[in-house]
Amino acid sequence: MSLDRIMLSSLTKFQIYLRRNCEGEIDPKGDIWAVPYRWGCMVIAYKTNKFQKHKLAPIEDWADLWRPDLAGRISMVDSPREVVGAVLKYMGASYNTNDINLEVNGGRDAAKHNLALLAKQVRLFDSANYLKAFGVGDVWVAVGWSSDVIPVAKRMSNVAVIVPKSGASLWADLWAIPTASRIQTNRIGGRVRGPSPLIHQWIEFCLQSARALPFKQEVIPGASPASLQGHSPNVPMELTKGRPRLNTNLIDGAPPPDIVERCEFLEPLSNSTVSDYHWLLASIQEPGHGLIHKIRQYISSMVTFSGLFNSKLT
Repeated sequence: MSLDRIMLSSLTKFQIYLRRNCEGEIDPKGDIWAVPYRWGCMVIAYKTNKFQKHKLAPIEDWADLWRPDLAGRISMVDSPREVVGAVLKYMGASYNTNDINLEVNGGRDAAKHNLALLAKQVRLFDSANYLKAFGVGDVWVAVGWSSDVIPVAKRMSNVAVIVPKSGASLWADLWAIPTASRIQTNRIGGRVRGPSPLIHQWIEFCLQSARALPFKQEVIPGASPASLQGHSPNVPMELTKGRPRLNTNLIDGAPPPDIVERCEFLEPLSNSTVSDYHWLLASIQEPGHGLIHKIRQYISSMVTFSGLFNSKLT
């Protein structure tokens, strides 16, 4: 169900992705079918005590994942867009590269080489268990979504969480009203049951900058959409006094302004780029096992639903 009636003054930077036509494709003249209520990014967490003990330089950017001193000490989500995206960012390219041969220095062969090197560095590609491996000490570095990583890091000591300085992928969780929510029934006089007529006002209320306080207080992981526009309330000192501070370059759950300009939402891939992903990922593992098996399943679904929104705006 369209949400076009909502005032989008606090969502100007999201609108290019929110407006879609009836096929689910990005269209500047399309309707608003979903509204973000929080957003975040990919982050890298690392154990500062281990780094200090072994005199390792702190992690600052994607290139650090390729350091020999971190071989076998990294866990990472098994999302193909994030795995290949890390390689593309390491090579100075965009997550949304459409032609790897033309847009990436060295083309597909160079990307394949760097992906193979990363696969040797990472001990575990597993979106369900990468933080468990980090928590028990099997790895010293974890790469994942801020909504996953921040709550875990806050329960641990000697952990730093950074957004890579060259930028990272952005995600957003969305509100949407399913079309099936309007169901006509013969009961109670044939009344049509559906969402409250006040739903649009309620969403507008939640998007106000004053409602960003729970994100600034770190009650809710992520950042308010208002923070992307630079509008965010100050948190009274008494609400944060005595609370342990996470070692991070995130500001109120969001990347700092100089880094957020280099961050990107993931856009649907073209068929030719999907083929490149197949070729790249098939080179690092035998089909039917672990990461490549999950990636093939993901890419198959992505081809079918590439024009549609999901909860991460991919």
